[in-house]
Amino acid sequence: MTSTGFSSWLQALRVYTHPRVLGMLSLGFSAGLPLLLIMGTLSFWLREAGIDRTTIGHLSWIGLAYSFKWLWSPLVDRLPLPLLTRFLGRRRAWLLLSQIIIAAALVGMAFTDPVVSLTQLVFFALAVAFASATQDIALDAYRIEAVAVELQGAMAATYQAGYRIAMILASAGVLWIAATIDVSTTYDHAPWRFAYLVMAATMAVGIITTLIIREPDVPYSRLISDNEKIAQLAIAHWNLHPRINNILVWLYGALIAPFRDFIVRHGKQALLILGLIAIYRISDVVMGVMSNPFYVDMGYSKEEVATISKVYGVIMTIAGAAIGGVLTVKIGIMRTLFLGAVLSAATNLLFVWLAGRGHDVSALVFTISADNLSAGIASSAFIAYLSGLTNSAYSATQYALFSSVMLLLPKFIAGFSGQFVDAYGYENFFIVTALLGFPVLILVWLAGQAKFATSTGSSP
Repeated sequence: MTSTGFSSWLQALRVYTHPRVLGMLSLGFSAGLPLLLIMGTLSFWLREAGIDRTTIGHLSWIGLAYSFKWLWSPLVDRLPLPLLTRFLGRRRAWLLLSQIIIAAALVGMAFTDPVVSLTQLVFFALAVAFASATQDIALDAYRIEAVAVELQGAMAATYQAGYRIAMILASAGVLWIAATIDVSTTYDHAPWRFAYLVMAATMAVGIITTLIIREPDVPYSRLISDNEKIAQLAIAHWNLHPRINNILVWLYGALIAPFRDFIVRHGKQALLILGLIAIYRISDVVMGVMSNPFYVDMGYSKEEVATISKVYGVIMTIAGAAIGGVLTVKIGIMRTLFLGAVLSAATNLLFVWLAGRGHDVSALVFTISADNLSAGIASSAFIAYLSGLTNSAYSATQYALFSSVMLLLPKFIAGFSGQFVDAYGYENFFIVTALLGFPVLILVWLAGQAKFATSTGSSP
């Protein structure tokens, strides 16, 4: 590499020294902690407790709360919380409220044994999911509003680094804690109770961070004002009570205007964009539900899964995210997006090979390395892509729409993953999840062509 090329890459790496970029590390940690506690780690706990795979697969639908967060995102975007918004600002107020609910619901999960009351455990897990999704709405809006679009790739990378560090704690940390105090050769609820109580206490990191950070300085958008004036003029002809008029104007600005803005800005490309968002992560998400039951059925211990999948694997994801952040600066978002889609689908085939080897720690290390590195690259590019699609006037609502669409179809299909494995086996399951990635490549290419045509002023 020439000195000029090296300097160019070094300049690209300096994006990570930006104060706002660095600050996303702790915020990402707050967002990443709850997810696996109601998904992967919970599925390990349930499987050890003797819950059947079909039920575990169906319970993955708890994660659909993240797919429907667009329904209440306008409230997070526009509705002030009594006292909290006055003292903290609109983003931090919603962050603090959601973090407190997450901690309380995790305590409820800790004290619930799935063998005794699976329904109660699901109730608390749903509370974690909805509060966590609300935290994501406010946090995504904060991230988008904090810096310009050219820094979003780096913001995504540091956000993911904090997110993945929290995932180590919420997966490997929980397994290590449970394994350390588990003295029984059969299932025992006590180790899981203690581990989840520790996780509830760890939410203090997010709460303290929210109290420390500053609200982004985003002025009231003229677009919002103009849209509300248009609504006022239209509603005035209905001769309604003034208070009803004000409510309808607010509802238009909160519920309709953000989605209308997206459609107006992107035109006929809006459906293509939403289609790409809907399936980009489908290979990873569908496969992920059965990964922990797969490790259990292959004979891997809690310590092995914790060390290899939940620590080493997450470190590889962080490395992949950092690479993805640099690649978005060097070669652009769309090319990195395509590369991430190729790698995400291809590495699923490594699990077919792993399934044929049985309990092989070296093979597990290799498979986890490749899979998580590719996932990190894909995630950085995808978050940067979604962030660039939003309008700062409606950042929380529009990003919530995108991230909801991203998870809806994959999570729904993933709910049947346990039944598929029971019927056809793990090898066929992993092959199918890899094949799900081919339509993604087509849509990324089409979206890239459309974006290029728009930027050059020609018709797509």
